[in-house]
Amino acid sequence: MQKEVNINDLWERITVDSDPKSFEVFFHELNPRLVKFCTMYVHYQQVAEEIVSDVFVKCWMDRAKMKDVLKPETYLFIAVKNHALNYNKRFSSTQLVNIDDHEGGTQLVNTASPEMELEKKELFFRMDQAISSLPRQCSIIFRLVKENGMKYKEVAEILNISPRTVHTQMLRAMKKMTVAMEPYLKKAGRQASDNITDSIITTLLIISIFMGNAL
Repeated sequence: MQKEVNINDLWERITVDSDPKSFEVFFHELNPRLVKFCTMYVHYQQVAEEIVSDVFVKCWMDRAKMKDVLKPETYLFIAVKNHALNYNKRFSSTQLVNIDDHEGGTQLVNTASPEMELEKKELFFRMDQAISSLPRQCSIIFRLVKENGMKYKEVAEILNISPRTVHTQMLRAMKKMTVAMEPYLKKAGRQASDNITDSIITTLLIISIFMGNAL
């Protein structure tokens, strides 16, 4: 079993001991999530990767001055958000993009069947579309809570809003997601007698539970 990474311990070794190995682990642990978060603000994946890289480089260069940062993960999310907003101001290119990342569902369907694989891809494509069709702030909040596992208080701090606003936005997101996915749920229900949809229905059940755990 892989040992859970402790971000705060890594941060201490980076800022106090200037440990490059710890910084490497720190980078690989946070980079994918920060890039994905950044793409919610900027249009291009490559731009998001460059912004996140710049933030990491600055962290390493200024590590000795950052010993007092108590929440490094939150700090990096805020830094990436600010860099992304500055980029949008410079290039007037603000756009929320669909994020093609369905790794969470790869274990739910038997990929040996091409038909099942197509059904699975359509399901997660529709779900991602539904998330991306939410108002930008609502979509960002939903992804930070559901995909990054952040608490409302952490999201509020990153986005500089109140926890109550995060709570309200999550409720709105859940309602809209339920409405958006309802036709697909009904379709799967009608096809329940077909063997091909058995795994899809299991997937949808899991997603229903996922969408029901907002609080």
